[in-house]
Amino acid sequence: MYTTITVTAISLKPKKWDKDYNAEKLETYFRRAAQDQADLILAPEGILEGYVAMDVIRNPERGHAMVEIAEPIDGPYIRRFQELAQELRTCLCFGFAERIGDEIYNAGIFIDQGGDICGHYHKTQLAEGTHSSWYFDRVGRRIRAFDTPLGRMGMVICNDRSNPKISRTLVLDGARCLLIPSYGTRKKSQNAIVTARARENGVPVVQANVGNNLIISKGEVVGYKWGCDQITTAAVELPVLPSAAAAREAEREYMAEQPAAMAERYERTIQRVKENFWKRRAGHTLSAAETRSFRHWERQAQEAAASTK
Repeated sequence: MYTTITVTAISLKPKKWDKDYNAEKLETYFRRAAQDQADLILAPEGILEGYVAMDVIRNPERGHAMVEIAEPIDGPYIRRFQELAQELRTCLCFGFAERIGDEIYNAGIFIDQGGDICGHYHKTQLAEGTHSSWYFDRVGRRIRAFDTPLGRMGMVICNDRSNPKISRTLVLDGARCLLIPSYGTRKKSQNAIVTARARENGVPVVQANVGNNLIISKGEVVGYKWGCDQITTAAVELPVLPSAAAAREAEREYMAEQPAAMAERYERTIQRVKENFWKRRAGHTLSAAETRSFRHWERQAQEAAASTK
């Protein structure tokens, strides 16, 4: 049992340290993507400021500039995209550097089609590690799924995807879909990692990476594009959460299909026996035992069919 939604990933490439340019470009692409009438549009990690934490690690004197460019959760740029989500009537999700006091977190945000913030996550596995002096690159301390109008979701930011425990925690918390805003490697190995997360957990995964998009549903790739500034749209199937009611409904669906399916399989089996499927020897004819078996089951089928008339 599944719920079908339409999702779009954008492999948008931002300019480092140019927040106004990036916000303008992000809005432009959100508007273009909305033409596909997706329920959800996902953009990459660090899309507002251009993912500049590594610049500060290499050039510590730029730390205060990052504090300035980082956005608070109630800041004007976030409000801009809340208003845009409401205008487009679609959910928007993207990554950005979030300022909380004098500290910065690698964050992701999920805004629903009414402009409300449903989900908010801080990256919990940093490829570069962390240090108490790195006020510009704090590590997240919570892994939580969140409710949305589309179903319960979980967010995994870039390098988080390589740790199966993070994704598993979100699914155990009820996530029916994993969203990955990313600004990382585009190697085939990362595609394999994302596919593994989907198959391990039995949920769709949508990744928007700078340079490629990847959408997986029911363990298979349903959307993929290579290159920056690409828009990829596909339908994904969100599994219904486990419950006794859902189990009984799934059972009823299968049992309704079972008689016709078993009758069809029976016909194929008898045909194989009749055509000497088992022996596969040129010129072989049915033995007396095989003939008796075939005639017995043929008679049984005829009697069963007659009894239903």
